[in-house]
Amino acid sequence: MALEPLLSTRAQRAFMITILIQGFVVLAMVATTFGFVFETVDIHLPQYKTIPCYLALFILAEIFELLMAFDALRLRNVVQLIGILGFHLALVVFAAIQIHETRAALTGSGPGSLWRKVLPYLIVTPVIIAASWISLLFWVRELYFEFGWVLYLLIFECGLTHQDRWAIFHVVGANPAMKTMYQFYQIIICLLKFDFFSFVGVTIQLLIVVLQKNSAEFGLTIAAIPVVLTLLAGCGIAVKREIKWLMSVSLVLMLAAETYFIYKLVRFYEPDSREQYQTTRATLTVFSGSIPIALASTQKYLTP
Repeated sequence: MALEPLLSTRAQRAFMITILIQGFVVLAMVATTFGFVFETVDIHLPQYKTIPCYLALFILAEIFELLMAFDALRLRNVVQLIGILGFHLALVVFAAIQIHETRAALTGSGPGSLWRKVLPYLIVTPVIIAASWISLLFWVRELYFEFGWVLYLLIFECGLTHQDRWAIFHVVGANPAMKTMYQFYQIIICLLKFDFFSFVGVTIQLLIVVLQKNSAEFGLTIAAIPVVLTLLAGCGIAVKREIKWLMSVSLVLMLAAETYFIYKLVRFYEPDSREQYQTTRATLTVFSGSIPIALASTQKYLTP
């Protein structure tokens, strides 16, 4: 039995099509909500900035999920497929939270109000994502059994063509221990990808919704962008090339990043700054709280 080409099976095609369709529908709902708000109020006022942030985050999330899904199918990475299911559930939570935050941003809730106009689209979004999650769950189960044959072939190297053997040899070599190490490598890289999304999501919200350009926190957030991106890229390079000193630096920077985002979590609820984050506090809490957890999980796999 040879390895199946990419997107050559029903489960692989259905998995990608499900993500594409729900992505188009969700973005249509979010864009419609943004359009109604943009036509009715001044979107540049601080209390309404949660709406363009909502659109930007969902555009980022749908593109990220699509790329992650294609990458998981290309690598036959079951762990990443399971991670996508978790990510999809997180989108359901985010879409549900956005209903509350939009309600807090829009004044007036009577018949004919802007809130009543956008409410159906806000409700449809988490419903569509949740329904597509059920479909994805079924197709991930099918892919699990399909890729189970790939794992069997990788372990025992039976039924492979000459081209398949040569490709696998170039990836993991002939040593069975190397194959186990390669699986851990895929887990770490998967975690780093989700770390990246969480960090970009928090940064978008802080820069668009909350922070003012003349504030100290704005400068601190800008300074954190290259540091965290360098951390994630350096960690990936260190894992791939087994550079110990770079791995040590990455672990130290991860601790610093965790401390920074815990500090941001505290700032969201401090009396002197809680009003600043009123319309986006719930979403920021979810994103900022997920980053230390994701980084700690990455550290667990990086630390012997």
